[in-house]
Amino acid sequence: MVDEAPKAKYYYSDAFDAYDRLWYHSGRYEVSEGKTDTYSVEGDNAELRHYLARLARSSRCFSRCPFALECALRLFVYCYNSRQLYKHRFPAYPAHVMEFINP
Repeated sequence: MVDEAPKAKYYYSDAFDAYDRLWYHSGRYEVSEGKTDTYSVEGDNAELRHYLARLARSSRCFSRCPFALECALRLFVYCYNSRQLYKHRFPAYPAHVMEFINP
């Protein structure tokens, strides 16, 4: 799934040593001076850990089946994006991700 994702021109990190040894396709790896280049990614990661127990830290809930993880991620992304579009159109109304799962 990661290999099929669109490739970026730049990859930023917090200078953790292991990141120097990773392959970044044709992109360029840089250490971020502050949080301006990484805060949105960290926010997305926090959303995933919040809504999907299988991705939570310090948990015994983890996916043994890559297909099950991919299905859960696809469902979450669909619901999350639907909620974001709804919130953009109706900012005064609250909306939870769970409300956008089709029955």
